[in-house]
Amino acid sequence: MTVYGETLGTSYQVLQTPLNQEDYYFQPEYRPQTPVDIVNQRMMIILAVVLGMVVTAVITITIPRLLNQEQSTVIETTNPGETVGEDGETAVSAPAAAMTKGGISPIFSPQVQHWAPQIVAWAAQYGLDPDIAATIMQIESCGDPQAVSGAGAQGLFQVMPFHFTAGETMLDPDTNAARGLAYYAERLVQTGGDVFQAFAGYNGGHVAAAGNWNTWANETQRYYTWSKGIYEDAKSGAATSTTLQQWMQAGGASLCQQASNRLNLN
Repeated sequence: MTVYGETLGTSYQVLQTPLNQEDYYFQPEYRPQTPVDIVNQRMMIILAVVLGMVVTAVITITIPRLLNQEQSTVIETTNPGETVGEDGETAVSAPAAAMTKGGISPIFSPQVQHWAPQIVAWAAQYGLDPDIAATIMQIESCGDPQAVSGAGAQGLFQVMPFHFTAGETMLDPDTNAARGLAYYAERLVQTGGDVFQAFAGYNGGHVAAAGNWNTWANETQRYYTWSKGIYEDAKSGAATSTTLQQWMQAGGASLCQQASNRLNLN
């Protein structure tokens, strides 16, 4: 409609009906319209409509292609699932949610691999990369569904009791995963899709998610280091993780042994 009006311009004034007699004639002098004039005017209308349709079609086809080309350029300049921050450092962002399909990385311990099908299903409910969920489970419980911390965090994802509603079973794997991953998803939104910053927020809360290394407690700093390293190793395509082995040596092995006992994996 906009293109049509602009195309006709003053010609639009020519096509007055007898309801508006004072503008009915194109020339200042009185000259009744002939059949030829009427045919010419109608041809002008048809031509304007056709031109409008052509312009609309060109816009409809060209703009999406330009947008797709621009998006392809952005994807080619960064690694999948990464964005470049103002400081020049890369941060894994929300698009990483689709990077792992059909399973989790082989770097995770056998106890976490035990939950691989469930991890994939749980992560899908919140639009997360399954390797994100696996990283959290690895550090929090190493797959022990009955793990309970001294602070009261419980289950596979070590969720604090106040995240549950009345009547929920905190150690139920599905319920525990739902509460834990929902909380991580909130932190991911809070951090603008920064997977690593959201890991810090999972451990230290929304205040930590909004902070930085210098404002984090020592526990959150360690959590950030382990989770970032393990997740990066998972996304590298490697079969093993140096960071995960270091985590095992730092005390994770005993947690995994407890999980093996609970899961009868010995």
